[in-house]
Order: sequence, then structure tokens, then C-alpha cells
Amino acid sequence: MPEMTIEAAPEREEGYKLAQQSIKAVLEGETNCIAKMATLVSILAQTFPDRYFWTGFYILDDTRGDELVVGPYQGTLGCLRIKFGRGVCGIAAESGKTQLVADVHSHDNHIACDGNTMSEIVVPVYDAGGSLIAVFDVDSTNLADFNETDKLWLEAIMRDTFSG
Repeated sequence: MPEMTIEAAPEREEGYKLAQQSIKAVLEGETNCIAKMATLVSILAQTFPDRYFWTGFYILDDTRGDELVVGPYQGTLGCLRIKFGRGVCGIAAESGKTQLVADVHSHDNHIACDGNTMSEIVVPVYDAGGSLIAVFDVDSTNLADFNETDKLWLEAIMRDTFSG
């Protein structure tokens, strides 16, 4: 079983501050949504390599309306499609609320894309008009690896990048 470790809040905060600065600098003037997603995934995965086991987006499939399709990501193979309400990503998409799951194996509705995942955070992503465009998903091989600090920073980064 993976060790239960949580990074000290100041180190976590500093990592997010640096990542946010890099994201803003690299994406200045960029309007392509996929380019933004790919860049954001890369920067965040490199900022937290010991915590971010799987990092990526599931994008709203406009042709189906109630389904997400895998987008830019780094990590092991992801689920290709996720229906709204199914799994942590589907719940985040359906509810419009960030999901923090300390132990995915005790979550009744978890989809096991990779059995090494122990904890997860999923943040809904909206465009400037307030429409859902994706969810941002991060998995960790550590139990209880995400907390309110991650939630606040990731929500701010998604808002600044996609709806700001």
C-alpha cells in the first residue's frame, strides 16, 4: 500500500504559484483550447512529478452532450469516454463541482482506469460564457494526496486559463 504523505502547505503553495506564473507566461496570447490544455498538463505534471501520477483533461463531447472524451494528458492510458454521473470525472461534469477523493477504492462510483491510482481531484472547466468545456483530472498513487490547497489553486488556474 502506498505511503500516506502530504506535502507541506508552503511547498505546495509555492509549486502552484510557480506553475501559474509559467502557464500565464507560456500561454500569453494563445487562443487555441487544446494548446492551452496540453501546455497546462505539461507544466503541472512537471511541477508535481511525485504527486501527479495521471494529469489530464476529459473534454465535453459536443456530439453526445452527456459524455466526456479523453483530451490532452500525461500518464498511463486513460479512459477513452466517460458518461456524465459515472466515475469521479462524470460526477464533476454533472454536478459542476470539484471532486476531492482521498481513497478512490472506497468511492462507490470510481472508474479504475489504472489500479495504481489511490486518490484523485477533478475540477470542472468552463469557458468565458460559463459553459462546461471539460474536466481537469489529477490522480495520485498516494492516499489523501489532495486537499483544499490543491482545490483552490486548480480552480483558479482553470478559471484564469479558460474563462478569464
